[in-house]
Amino acid sequence: MKIVIVGGVAGGATAAARLRRLDERAQIVVFERSGYISYANCGLPYYIGGTIEDAEELTLQTPDSFWSRFRIDVRIHQEVTAINVGKKTVTVRELDTDKTYEESYDKLILSPGAKPIRPRLPGMDSPHVFTLRTVEDTFRIHEEASRQKPKTAVVVGGGFIGVEMAENLAALGISVTLVEKQTQLLSQLDADMASLVHAHMKSKGIQLLLGKSVAGFEDKTSGIVTNIEADEPILSDMVILSIGVLPDSSLAADAGLALGFKNSIAVNDCMQTSNPDIYAVGDAAEITHSVSGQKALISLAGPANKQGRIAADHICGVAHTYKGSAASSVLKVFDLTVASTGINERTAGAAGVDYEKIVLSPVSHASYYPGGKVMTIKLLFERESYRILGAQIVGSDGVDKRIDVIATAMQAGITAIGLKDLDLAYAPPYSSAKDPVNMAGFMVENIADGMVKQFHYEDIADLRCSENVILLDTRTPTEYARGHAEGFRNIPLDDLRERLAELDITKPVYVMCQSGLRSYIACRILTQNGYECYNFSGGYRFYQSIDAEKQAPPFAYPCGMDKEYAAIL
Repeated sequence: MKIVIVGGVAGGATAAARLRRLDERAQIVVFERSGYISYANCGLPYYIGGTIEDAEELTLQTPDSFWSRFRIDVRIHQEVTAINVGKKTVTVRELDTDKTYEESYDKLILSPGAKPIRPRLPGMDSPHVFTLRTVEDTFRIHEEASRQKPKTAVVVGGGFIGVEMAENLAALGISVTLVEKQTQLLSQLDADMASLVHAHMKSKGIQLLLGKSVAGFEDKTSGIVTNIEADEPILSDMVILSIGVLPDSSLAADAGLALGFKNSIAVNDCMQTSNPDIYAVGDAAEITHSVSGQKALISLAGPANKQGRIAADHICGVAHTYKGSAASSVLKVFDLTVASTGINERTAGAAGVDYEKIVLSPVSHASYYPGGKVMTIKLLFERESYRILGAQIVGSDGVDKRIDVIATAMQAGITAIGLKDLDLAYAPPYSSAKDPVNMAGFMVENIADGMVKQFHYEDIADLRCSENVILLDTRTPTEYARGHAEGFRNIPLDDLRERLAELDITKPVYVMCQSGLRSYIACRILTQNGYECYNFSGGYRFYQSIDAEKQAPPFAYPCGMDKEYAAIL
């Protein structure tokens, strides 16, 4: 059997290696139009920033190593330009010589990846405008930074690559302005969680222009001008364009293969296209989102590698299928970690899902052990079934661990309440006796049992306009004086029992504290004294980050009080 693979990165390389492990006699040919295979796409920004110093570390395999270990014929700088379905051949162009030839196949795997979006804007062909997708792109940006020593840069686009490039350019001492058309960075996050990222990036010197569209570029002797619609132009030494990618599906389309979501290549759960002898994997392949059940495009290395394995299995008669993806991801943003899994509020709302959410701000490990930092966890769940829909976490240490636990729970069908029962490892340097994931489960259980009712940031504007509610802040007077939500009066938690008479029992009470813990205790006191009570999800720390995109102190006590506040009490 002869298998031809188009694309030698992630899914393509994984499929090739898996095929050989399953079939020692198969003839396997991989075509890659770039000069590199099996490279660490996610690591490219970190080579530019100097974290990865050796360029050779970016490539996990080479054509020679693939041949030595697997006897796989890898042909770089060769582009497949057409598929002849009837003849079962592909047309190949040698990029170094411009010669073309045909290669036959019994089975064909398409792993062409995605291509950067390059809008038709004036000045796009400027030598100062760069995109980052391949190793060659990385070397061009690295050379520009090394040779020209730029002082300023504009990054267009606030997705994974845009944020990572902003960080890594800043690591080189470059002043960075990040321009994003949407009003927030990182579309996998909800706006409230993204505000935490905005505050952190601003604290690191990154200038954010959100809700702004780029109109084009102009080369000047002093650099390159990025023209912004309805705003002042920006002069910089270089521009990184990272406004997203599109599935590179033209080869499949020209061959008459069925296309799916956003012109991706439609496949079944064995990764077969509409032609049973042709498979598609990776960023160009349509998949089913494992939470929403909807067709989706997920450009992540993990799913691509799994899909490559599934395609190889099916070709070799192994009955495995692809189960979809929850789009679990994690991102380093300076010394912040940002992670998500499943769907967010926007997606849930668009799908008509009746959902609820909780926000908590636990410490990464036992608060008495030095170095613990606050993380913010947002958990979405279906209101009736308590099925976990997704989670977003922004913090420092331990964020990756918690998002993986929640992603695993989702995969296993564990409900949001069931998170409380997970038997998770504990030692003071790593966690708390009640792990943050367990705490999320306890909070959902309290809601399910009617122990507490919630209100959220988006409710506050209407509540301020009502004369028939009480807005209560239960922090200390010092905390309150340093900043509070407009309209909230202050009665410290420890004084509440003695001051209940100050609160009109005929009016519902909406309670806030620093993290949500003290206000929860206040709600329990008030409820048992006959008051209708609601706890603010996330606490004032979360409210402040959303309202002013202000970075909250990273250290806190178990009660939620920020340690920097406590020092002056």
